[in-house]
Amino acid sequence: MPENCTHDCSTCGENCADRDPKSFLEKPNKGTHVGKVIGVVSGKGGVGKSMITSLLAVGAAAAGKKAGVLDADITGPSIPRIFGVEGSEVLGNDEGLVPVTTAGGINVMSVNLLLADREDPVIWRGPVIAGAVKQFWTDVIWGDLDYLFVDMPPGTGDVPLTVFQSLPVDGIVIVTSPQDLVSMIVGKAVRMAEAMNIPVVGLVENMSYVECPDCGRKIMLFGESGASSIAEKYGIPKTVSLPVRPELARLCDEGRIEMADPGTAADIYGLIGG
Repeated sequence: MPENCTHDCSTCGENCADRDPKSFLEKPNKGTHVGKVIGVVSGKGGVGKSMITSLLAVGAAAAGKKAGVLDADITGPSIPRIFGVEGSEVLGNDEGLVPVTTAGGINVMSVNLLLADREDPVIWRGPVIAGAVKQFWTDVIWGDLDYLFVDMPPGTGDVPLTVFQSLPVDGIVIVTSPQDLVSMIVGKAVRMAEAMNIPVVGLVENMSYVECPDCGRKIMLFGESGASSIAEKYGIPKTVSLPVRPELARLCDEGRIEMADPGTAADIYGLIGG
């Protein structure tokens, strides 16, 4: 704490240990009215975090809620492709940028919608990336949403910290896979959320098993599921174990995630209370 601390975090730029994390909150665009902001995180890449984010939004929309997806994975954006809106033009006006709307009525914003070529790499340093994420909150006219889902890059670096501090995050969903190493990494995500006073509302164990098409037997490709024990260890209230489903990967590749099995989307959406 600085010697001249006034204990008024709203007028201070110091990032000291005694500072309330919520004092960094940014004001949303004046055309944005969001009921709940839900972050989707993972300790490592390759566990299907963007797919789960998309299924949360699809499940919310199927339940009659208005949903949006903020793609905060600036260097690895995949949300536009998953929803089939690659190449869509992002329009703007004096009030800000207007997100692209999917066929199912979900609002989407991603850096890949702003690039001239979707394959152009985003070679930015951390502070610039963090600034872009903030602008997706302050400069985008999200409209009236029941839920805004934030797809974050893996790990506990600049972007998750920026989202946790700058956006009014109501809770996070952690995506993992069955391996012990990944289970250990879940603990890092949980402890980061605790440090930011943000509750973990659910855990998705993706690629938990393969279901035999002939007999229906569950085959544990990566060992026994650890979802229940992880949830118990860290006090996570809800879990979903999702099997390996090639059709989901195909729908993501084809930009048709909104055609996913309604039951699967409903199960994932159930993590945040319905």
